Amino acid sequence: MYLPVAALALAIWLYLLLGRGGYWRFGLPKAVVEPAALPPVVAVVPARNEAAVVGRAVASLLDQDYPAPLHVVLVDDHSDDGTAAAARAAAAGSRRPGGLTVCRAPVLPPGWAGKVWAMRTGLEAAAETVPDAAYVLFTDADIDHPPGGLRQLAARSEAERLDLNSLMVRLHCETMAERATMPAFVYFFRMLYPFRWVNDPGHAVAAAAGGVMLVRREAVDRIGGLTTIRSELIDDCALAAAIKAGGHRIRLELAEEARSLRGYGGAGNVWRMIARSAYTQLRYSPLLLAGVALAMTLVFIVPPVVTVAAEGPARWMAAAAWTLMVASYLPALKYHGRSPLWAPALPLVAAFYLGATLDSARRHRAGRGGEWKGRMRTTEPVR
Repeated sequence: MYLPVAALALAIWLYLLLGRGGYWRFGLPKAVVEPAALPPVVAVVPARNEAAVVGRAVASLLDQDYPAPLHVVLVDDHSDDGTAAAARAAAAGSRRPGGLTVCRAPVLPPGWAGKVWAMRTGLEAAAETVPDAAYVLFTDADIDHPPGGLRQLAARSEAERLDLNSLMVRLHCETMAERATMPAFVYFFRMLYPFRWVNDPGHAVAAAAGGVMLVRREAVDRIGGLTTIRSELIDDCALAAAIKAGGHRIRLELAEEARSLRGYGGAGNVWRMIARSAYTQLRYSPLLLAGVALAMTLVFIVPPVVTVAAEGPARWMAAAAWTLMVASYLPALKYHGRSPLWAPALPLVAAFYLGATLDSARRHRAGRGGEWKGRMRTTEPVR
């Protein structure tokens, strides 16, 4: 009874390690030679009730060691906690005290996801404020950028003629729940979107990380602006797919220093973060949901269960699959500064993510899917 599933699980893990784009390798990008001149950049920061973190994020942008013009447009998306005031105070004490424009997002229209609408508002304001900006840096209001981060990002975009250059920042990983789940979040994302495939213009896989996305302005114009992704909750990956279409060059890497300031605290907040968009990732398909549930059970839960419950060849095959699983997770733990002792517990973490994914489908059926910062999307996605 156990032998077929153990053999299948082992075969899948051999494929994942050898044929899935090296997703488990957590190497950092090498520095590139900076061109003689870097282009002007405008940063667009959607912010909704981010007073606790937006000051540090804005200051880290305006304090960039960037030799070309740099301006920040913060979109205050109907905050009621003093987000705009915190941003202005941070700008006043930065090395570019006049480098911040704050605008208020209009009322969310039907068919638009809240964050994409805020991004579009910022993009329009940026076109008026910095019309000669060659790049737009879409970044979140909770990201702490290192002083030389934009300089290296722009240098790589210029050197490699990238239309989109994105970094997956280091996630907050302090509480017990964060230590258990955040490395796995990046691990699962890379399993779904192997960075090597994303960075290959000949491969169909496209993805980005919304915390840091440096986009060539002409690429945004080429796809018709953000209207094309107006209803997308997973806006970063949708934008990457739209830009990459036709073989255009995009890049996604792990950040060495840029990090998220957002702490999730306990397991409940992490659960809600996953449940917010997991079913969206599955295109609201019950069939895909069932397939993912079966796949995650087979890949992550079967190996330890069969290792304990079975005997003979089935046990050894399952143990081998579990060993490969543990080995594949070690680089993710090292990148996040976590102990390798967390690795054998990956099946438990996978079960947690699966539960949150199932809950995401439940929330959608109950009319609570598609939430961003406490606000619901006004309609179903426009297709």
